[in-house]
This record gives sequence, C-alpha cells and structure tokens, in this order.
Amino acid sequence: MIKSMTGYGRAVANVDNREITVEIRSVNNRYLDCNVKMPRVFAFAEDAVKQRVKDAVSRGKVDIYISVNNMSADESVKVSINKGVLEGYLQAMRTMVEEYGVRDDISATSLSRLPDVFVIEKTEEDEEKVTEQIVQVLNQALDAYDTMRKKEGQALEQDLRSRGEKILSLVEAVERRNPITVSEYRARLESKLREVLESTQIEESRILTEAAIFADKIAVDEETVRLRSHLGQMDSLLSTGGPIGRKLDFLLQEMNREANTIGSKGNDIEQARTVVEIKAELEKIREQTQNIE
Repeated sequence: MIKSMTGYGRAVANVDNREITVEIRSVNNRYLDCNVKMPRVFAFAEDAVKQRVKDAVSRGKVDIYISVNNMSADESVKVSINKGVLEGYLQAMRTMVEEYGVRDDISATSLSRLPDVFVIEKTEEDEEKVTEQIVQVLNQALDAYDTMRKKEGQALEQDLRSRGEKILSLVEAVERRNPITVSEYRARLESKLREVLESTQIEESRILTEAAIFADKIAVDEETVRLRSHLGQMDSLLSTGGPIGRKLDFLLQEMNREANTIGSKGNDIEQARTVVEIKAELEKIREQTQNIE
C-alpha cells in the first residue's frame, strides 16, 4: 500500500498525573525533515522522538507538537526559605528603623519580593521513564497519522492507475496510426525523390530503398514498446506499495523521454495530438506523485 506524505494525527493520554498531547502534521518534501516542538524541560526526549518518527516515515516535512501538563499539584517542586538571606534582610531593615527613624512596615509580602529569599528545588525527572511515556503517546498519534496517509494513498493509487490506463489507450492509438504515418511519409518521399531525380539515371529499386530507410526513421515502435514497459513497471510499483515516490519520479522521467521522442519523430497531425494528450496525463501523474512517500 502506498502512503501520502500529507497527513495529520493526534493523541492524548494521562500518564502519572500528566496529560501528554502529541500532534503530527506533515507536507511534501524531497527528504525527511522532522521538527519537534516541546517544553524545554523535556528536551531530553527529543532524540528519541525523532528516531521513532524516522522509523515510521521515509520522507516529508514532519512537524511534531508535544505538550505536557500536570494534572495535580507538582510535588516534585519544593519551595523553602533561604534563612541566611532572610535574616540578613531583617537585620538590615531593623538597623534602618533604629538609626534612621524609618517606619517599620516589614511584612511577609514585602519580604517575599526580595531577591533570593526563597529556594526553589525541583526533583530531577526520571528521564528514561518520561521519554518512554512520551514515545508511547507518540506511537498512538503515529497510528492515527498513518491511517490518514494510507487513506489518501489509496485515492492516489486509484488516480494513478486510471491515468496509466488512459495513457495505455493513447499508446495503442499511436501504434495503430504509426504504420499509416510511415506508409504515407514513405509515399511522399518516393514521389519527391522521383521528382528530384527525374533527369538522373538511377534504378527504381534504389529510390524505393532510400525512401524506406528515411521513412523508418519516423517509426516509433521502439518508443511505444518502452512506454508500455514503463507503464507496466508503474503498475507493479503501485501493487508492491511502500515508499515508492522517488522510483515513480525516475520512471516518469523515462516515460516523458519516450513521449518526447515520439513527438519529435511524428510527421502526422493526428499522432501529434495524441502525444500532447499523453504528455498531459504524464504531467498530472507527476503532480500526484509529488504527494507519495
């Protein structure tokens, strides 16, 4: 099954009194470009998150948004009084009152505003455990994300197969027209050669041979055979599934090359119109291929 590079997934879970939310968004990109946005305090988990995304996604610009909210009072944070600093402030304030006659309006509120009165201690996180929890929720988001990508991939596959069938029918039209085109071109060449060589003694067989050689140069049998082969390879890739976007890109280059050669060889208006239709369908396939992983 093929997958689209465009997708969205979200998961929320409560783990150890924490609400962990993970959102995944992605758009087309030539290579894998993973960006993670999460609280700085949990930055230790970023490498594990990127590695998990790398295991699940081959290419695309993937943005991961992670938020972690405490569901209850944070017992890992302890606030205590820095007694040495507080006593120093109090002694200095009493001196101000006694020696300078300043009004004594010392209060807990005024003291709490002074620098370094409080000591804030935070218990170190078990980084390995928290990382596992974040990756656990990430996996749930990846499942939802993958479901969306597969759904879009199915639509892309149906469209590509439909266009492949359309191109095949156009190739068949070129193949039916080609003998007529070669025959008509050969007749015109024979007529032209006879007209030019009318006053020259030259064997009739030589004129016919030369006309046949030049007429063969506009035959497109080899190109249509290769184009058919490329269409077969595209069908095979779609059936195989997986990250086939780059292979399809290369295959389309080859198909365009054959279509261009058929167009340049053609000396027939009807065939030229058919080639234009083939190239138009190939361009539509190319646009769709840009969305495939």
